Amino acid sequence: MGRQLSLVTRRELVEILRGRYAGADREGKQAILDEFVAVSGYHRKHAIRLLGEKTEANRPPRVGKRIYDEAVQSALIVLWEAADRICGKRLKVLLPVLIDAMERHGHLQLANEVRSRLLTISAATIDRRLSSVREKGRRRRSGVSTALRKAIPVRTFGDWNDPAPGSMEADFVCHCGTTMSGTFVSTFVLTDIATGWTECIAMPAREQHLVTEALRQVRKRLPFPLLELDTDNDPAFINGTVLDYCHEEGVHFTRSRPYRKNDQAWVEQKNGAIVRRFIGYGRLEGLPMTETLSKLYEYSRLYVNFLQPSFKLKSKIREGAQVKKKYHVPATPYQRLLASKHISEKVKDSLKRQFAGLDPIHLLAQIRRLQAVLAAGNDKTVSEAGPQARTEFLKHLSVAWREGEVRPTHRKKTAPRTWRTWPDAFEGVWPTLLRWLDEQPDITAKDLLVRLQHELPDSFADGQLRTLQRRVKQWRIAMADRLIMQCEDDAFEPDETVAAVGA
Repeated sequence: MGRQLSLVTRRELVEILRGRYAGADREGKQAILDEFVAVSGYHRKHAIRLLGEKTEANRPPRVGKRIYDEAVQSALIVLWEAADRICGKRLKVLLPVLIDAMERHGHLQLANEVRSRLLTISAATIDRRLSSVREKGRRRRSGVSTALRKAIPVRTFGDWNDPAPGSMEADFVCHCGTTMSGTFVSTFVLTDIATGWTECIAMPAREQHLVTEALRQVRKRLPFPLLELDTDNDPAFINGTVLDYCHEEGVHFTRSRPYRKNDQAWVEQKNGAIVRRFIGYGRLEGLPMTETLSKLYEYSRLYVNFLQPSFKLKSKIREGAQVKKKYHVPATPYQRLLASKHISEKVKDSLKRQFAGLDPIHLLAQIRRLQAVLAAGNDKTVSEAGPQARTEFLKHLSVAWREGEVRPTHRKKTAPRTWRTWPDAFEGVWPTLLRWLDEQPDITAKDLLVRLQHELPDSFADGQLRTLQRRVKQWRIAMADRLIMQCEDDAFEPDETVAAVGA
């Protein structure tokens, strides 16, 4: 018979029958048990324990002496902190040595009883006694649920097996500058494994609904269907919104292993070769910057996918400690799509027409212009450059190498410092130093400082040696330039720049 009584009713029944059961003989106890088991549905052995005299409810609370009392726990906490908070198994082995060392240096004084208990305590007891201390102040990480992670298969670096176009890796590049605080612009990057075709989408924030919207936009302009999507473990990817979207659209959704960036080697390489190369590492924030970055990606996707060849690994062989890699001939993603048997002729003809209308100078000029807008932090409306501006840009290409770095997003905005922040200690004695250098050009700065200290006691400290070494180095460079360029300057005089360096 199943349990048809409530828990409260069964407890009341136990209290009623317990007195009868205690005063009954053997046959009476058997009859009471049969009736109680039939009514309550309890197991017979459990019914005997409930009705018998030695039940848990009738037992008085056990009062025992604690072996590891507060004194032992307090000493254990001190020893655990002194051992740099190691685990119980390691601390158990270290306790005899650590106790002796701390008592020998006067850091700890233990009673004999406390010391003996600490030396006999087990590793499991150490962890139990320290559990409340360890948990205090520890903040639980809020992450993706285990069930959701298990619903998304894991894909490693070697699991692709030369897929057809449409298998893409995705990642985020944060344009946060030197701090992750606040809200900043991010770039959603997708890279095709087979061809290297890369799409970049500027996003004002990393959010799951924005990810699905970006995927809808990308799928409209991809020259192939999106078949597989592999991401890292970012919560913006690993969530129910993106998972449901992939299931509805028939996209096979996988994720990489945590803390294994090499599982996404293709998109990680494009993060540096495309996004960081064009945008740099500065901080971008706000909708105006997001719009400017989106316009830049409209030109860069054509420039990169149609006009920028990239390498593709052909084979990798390990011979001992040496790894030999062989690569295919560099080709653009556009060329790899034309050579793919998985792309229809209609799509190939469309790509050819699109390629025929591309002007590389126009694309590069627009990219440089938008880079300048991002570098300047300008939020004004961006307009395309006219034919005259493109002509000037083309003329500038032949001499651009003289300027060094041509990408505005990579140029340093801070000008070199030319002012002094500390008085020049050697300004009054510099003519004397010049005379000594003319008399003995190979004299060291240390010998010059010793000579100054001898002639002017208490005027120069030993800590000023580095400043004097920089000044002497500048003098030697100027003398070398004078000899090489055959200058006829009379003497070297320290200017403001040299003085600032000396400071």
